[in-house]
Amino acid sequence: MKVLVLGASGATGKLVVLQLIKRQISIRILFRETAALSTEIQHNPLVEIERGNISEYSNLEMHSLIQDCSAIVSCLGHNITLKGMFGSPRNLVFDVVKNICEVVKEEADRKVKLILMSTTAYTNITKGEVNSLGERIILSLLKLLLPPHRDNVLAADYLVKNIGSHNEQIEWIAVRPDTLVNEDSEQPYEVYESQIRSPIFDAGTTSRINVSHFMAELLVDDRLWQEWQYMMPVVYGEQVIRDTAKAIALNKS
Repeated sequence: MKVLVLGASGATGKLVVLQLIKRQISIRILFRETAALSTEIQHNPLVEIERGNISEYSNLEMHSLIQDCSAIVSCLGHNITLKGMFGSPRNLVFDVVKNICEVVKEEADRKVKLILMSTTAYTNITKGEVNSLGERIILSLLKLLLPPHRDNVLAADYLVKNIGSHNEQIEWIAVRPDTLVNEDSEQPYEVYESQIRSPIFDAGTTSRINVSHFMAELLVDDRLWQEWQYMMPVVYGEQVIRDTAKAIALNKS
């Protein structure tokens, strides 16, 4: 297996690379010329490094990038700066996911596993997820006023509506972490089919290292992949689970 990791210079993407290295999996990463690369990744024999800007890749370059990769992990996102949030490319994640899927579909015998890092702010209506009035108002405003949120919604929508759940070439999973935080080591976490708390009014936290661990496990554990394929698992940290259990217990008392 060789895995293409996009967004490997980001806070979560680089942890995905390290998790795959632990599992002795071959990796290809694409780095912008200006992006810094840690020594731990740069000199690892399992890591193949390409330099370039994914948003500028032609169809031919995309073919070359994903060739001989049986899995792709997208941790792409926008920098939290004015330019990163409101400048070009506005639809970075959506455009890349769409282009990858179109390139894969051009080769009739090609099959890939695709993992997209999404967000709990995405509502998967195909699984019966609904939002309160207040949540609908705020999420609508975010989609209208915050391009990165709209980009994430478009990317997830593309997988749900255009690729679907019975595609013979592209198997996908969109991982939805709650608010991302940094922790030094993996901690217990739980994965749910849908949100168990409001991403707007009761958001919890999920460590990036736990998210990267779950993504890596999806790729090496066939049973886990079969459990979650074509779904949008939500990852919650241990503290969130304890808080939710306590709230449920209080409501029952």
